[in-house]
Amino acid sequence: MKAVVQDRYGGWDTLEFREVDQPVPAAGEVLVRVRAASVNAYDWHYMHGDPKIARAAFGLRRPKAAIRGRDFAGVVEAAGASVRGLAPGDEVYGEADGAFAEFVRVADSAVDRKPARLTFEQAAAMPLAANTALIGLRDVARVRPGRTVLVNGASGGVGTFAVQIAKAYGAEVTGVCSTRNVELVRSLGADHVVDYTREDFTRAGRRYEVVLDLVGNRSLSDFRRALTPDGTLVLSGGGFYEGGSLLGPMGLFFKRRLVAPFVGQRLVELPAKQSKENLTALRDLVESGKLTPVVERTYPLSEAAEAIRHLEVEHARAKIVVTV
Repeated sequence: MKAVVQDRYGGWDTLEFREVDQPVPAAGEVLVRVRAASVNAYDWHYMHGDPKIARAAFGLRRPKAAIRGRDFAGVVEAAGASVRGLAPGDEVYGEADGAFAEFVRVADSAVDRKPARLTFEQAAAMPLAANTALIGLRDVARVRPGRTVLVNGASGGVGTFAVQIAKAYGAEVTGVCSTRNVELVRSLGADHVVDYTREDFTRAGRRYEVVLDLVGNRSLSDFRRALTPDGTLVLSGGGFYEGGSLLGPMGLFFKRRLVAPFVGQRLVELPAKQSKENLTALRDLVESGKLTPVVERTYPLSEAAEAIRHLEVEHARAKIVVTV
C-alpha cells in the first residue's frame, strides 16, 4: 500500500510517499481502507520530535510510528475475531497512528460508525480535535448551562469544535482569534469574539468561569488574570512554537503543577483519551445538528507533507484534510 513514511526526525523533507506492507489486524482490531485523514499539530510535533522531552514517547532517536497521520475516516476492510458491532463495508471514523496511508489498523476501542450526514473528509476532521474539545469542556471543565467560557485559539482545528460544543452545553462563549477569522468564529455560534490583534483578553477586565487554552501563547499568570476566583483553566499543550526546545508548550504544564496547590482556581492539564464512547457522543452531536466540522482545504495523500506545512506556516484555520 502507499503511505507517508518518516524514518528520521526533521522537516517536511523527511516525509516520503512510498510503498509499505499492508497492516494485518489482530483479534481486537479493525483494518480500515482510508478515504480521508486530517492534519493536526500533533503531526508536526511528531515529525520534528519536538519538544525534545516528547521523544520519550515518540522514540528517542527516530519515530516509533513510521507512518504519519493520526485520525481518519474510511470503510472497514476486515475485522478481528473479537470485534463486535463492526463488519466489512461499514463506514467508520477513528484515531490511530499511521492514518496517512491507504489502510490503517486501529483498536476496536478507538473506532466507531461515521456520522451519516458527513462526508469522509468532514468525518476525518473530527476524532482527535473534536475529542480534545469534548474532554476539555465536558469532562475537565464540567461546562453546564450559563457558564462563561473563553476559548483561546477559537478558529483552529480544536477551537472550531470547542466553540460549538460549549454552545451545545449551554455556555456563554467567547472566542479569541485573529482579524481574518472573526466572522468564522461568530458563525460557529460564539456569543462574543475577541480579536487578539486589537484587544488583550487577559487585561480587558472581564473574567471567565472557564478558560480553554489551545495555543499556549500566554503566561500562566495572564490566564489566571482572566479567570474568576474559583474558575477553571484547561491547558491543552497544543499549538506551535519555535522548535528545538526541551519543553516547548509543556513548560506551562510544569508551572501549573508548581502553582495549582496554592491557589483557589482549578488549573488542569487536558488528558488525551481515546474512546469509542466519545466518538459516539460526537456522532450524536453531529446528527442533532449541534456540531459541524469546518474543513479549510484538502490535499491528496501524496502531498501530505505540504498539508502539514500549510497548517504551520500559513496559520490554517479549522481543519486541513488529506484525501486518499
